Amino acid sequence: MTDHQSYYRKDCISPSHNTANIRYAIREVTVLARRLEKAGKRVLYLNIGDPNVYDFDLVDEAKAAASWALTHDKNGYAPSEGLPEALEAIVRDARDRQGIHNIVGAYTGNGASECIDLALTALVNPGDNVLLPTPTYPLYAAILTRLGVQARYYRLDEAHAWQPDVAHMASLVDARTRAVVVINPNNPTGAIYPEACLRKIIDLAKANNLLILNDEIYERLILEGKHVSLASLDEEACVVTFNGLSKSYLGPGIRMGWGVLSGPQEKLADYYDTILRMLRARLCASHIFQWAIRPCLEGGQKHLPGVLDKLRRRRDLCMAKIAGIPGLSCVAPLGSFYAFVRVENVDDDTKWCKDLLEAKGVVVVPGSGFDYHEPGVGYFRIVFLPDEAVLSEAFDKIAEFEFQRSR
Repeated sequence: MTDHQSYYRKDCISPSHNTANIRYAIREVTVLARRLEKAGKRVLYLNIGDPNVYDFDLVDEAKAAASWALTHDKNGYAPSEGLPEALEAIVRDARDRQGIHNIVGAYTGNGASECIDLALTALVNPGDNVLLPTPTYPLYAAILTRLGVQARYYRLDEAHAWQPDVAHMASLVDARTRAVVVINPNNPTGAIYPEACLRKIIDLAKANNLLILNDEIYERLILEGKHVSLASLDEEACVVTFNGLSKSYLGPGIRMGWGVLSGPQEKLADYYDTILRMLRARLCASHIFQWAIRPCLEGGQKHLPGVLDKLRRRRDLCMAKIAGIPGLSCVAPLGSFYAFVRVENVDDDTKWCKDLLEAKGVVVVPGSGFDYHEPGVGYFRIVFLPDEAVLSEAFDKIAEFEFQRSR
């Protein structure tokens, strides 16, 4: 039997080996939850970062723009890199509001997720490695696994409000390191990174010719403190900054995101051209909802004060509940709508979350689903998008579960 014949099974269509370890715990926990619901159990969902599942709605500017586009014959293909009006608004917002200069170009995608996928695919070769935070958003690891690229995890330090350990980050760099991913505000911890930390990351990236993939999808959802866009701090750093309409504008299902490349033109020209060629190969992002980008960026902010007030109240309720449950603790999130909760004396947080769901009907995501592990300690992520009544009920059930577990 030849090597080719032994590589593939004869009794089925063999899937790609690179996909064997791809998981997305945020959605996978819902499989058991749906089964329990069908059996008549009340289930409280604290797992999905989708505002529309709760009492939030897509902003009016996006609805009006999409309605206009549908009725004004904007249903064909858009330019592959993005609608000109949308790209102009994206670049203006990045430059004038966020302070990002030396912009090489921008592009739109079907959600920030596609933009991230394109940015990584255009960059890496099998055998390369990319630095990811731990805990991390699982999309990045899934893409790297598919591409045959190693994820090297740098620590976020819980003892220092989940800030990146830049010294540990530096220790992971070698000749095959191509990029470092920065998620700020962070998912799943809700941390916001101070300027001094961001400057250290920039210095490390410049010294090692690394691209910075700068995920800022939550940058308008700041509950406390101030967010600084990393790309605004150094015009010589090579950065792709990701954003979109999913979170701040409450429209995850419209799948509209973008990437902004900034840095020296001569260093980024070939890379940007590669992204543009890939964009042409996949035709275009949703034409209709690209018309929502300009009105949202230029005028669609009136909803934000009310959204932030809601999120602060719900965050504070969760922090008070957590503080009252023995064995649980949490660094209060400063941005986004997530909290990453620590549970003492847990060896397997996936099992802990499954047991909680079966016993009490509360759906949370295990910390291991974000590639975070600590011996003898478990973690779980919650979203504090649900209303106060649901959050209170959920944490009362968590308290009951922990009391019964500790007996």
